[in-house]
Amino acid sequence: MNTFYDFTAAKMDGTEATMSDYKGKVVLVVNTASKCGFTPQFEGLEKLYEDYKDKGLEVLGFPCNQFAHQDSGTNAEIQEFCQLNYGVKFTMFQKIDVNGANAHPLYKYLKQEAKGALGGTIKWNFTKFLIDREGKVIARFGSATKPEELVSEIEKLL
Repeated sequence: MNTFYDFTAAKMDGTEATMSDYKGKVVLVVNTASKCGFTPQFEGLEKLYEDYKDKGLEVLGFPCNQFAHQDSGTNAEIQEFCQLNYGVKFTMFQKIDVNGANAHPLYKYLKQEAKGALGGTIKWNFTKFLIDREGKVIARFGSATKPEELVSEIEKLL
């Protein structure tokens, strides 16, 4: 059976990262979009990362263009947008699909481990998965849950 640590994904610079790089850390995985009503959550995600990275939090952003084509840019454009507009320093990965036949294997796993209101699908941008230091998917939060609302959950795991 797979664990969170068995998956890999391409970072924005094209290098392949394995989730086992994050062993022993608390990880927040988020599907992001640059042109969404929830896009300002980048600011809150970056604040979480800055506030808790030294205690062991990693935030991993996965751009996705499956919801109303709200991230249609290239990987380079997405990265530039995130850095210029929100000062994003947490790890951003190359654009992926989170639903459907071409869904990234990591997202297939996350959806299986923490089903949401729509069962095994992602409803919209900025769905968040919280993973503990052992790689167990602890919780799933919908788009409307602001990053700052996750502080107590994250602090419990840190």
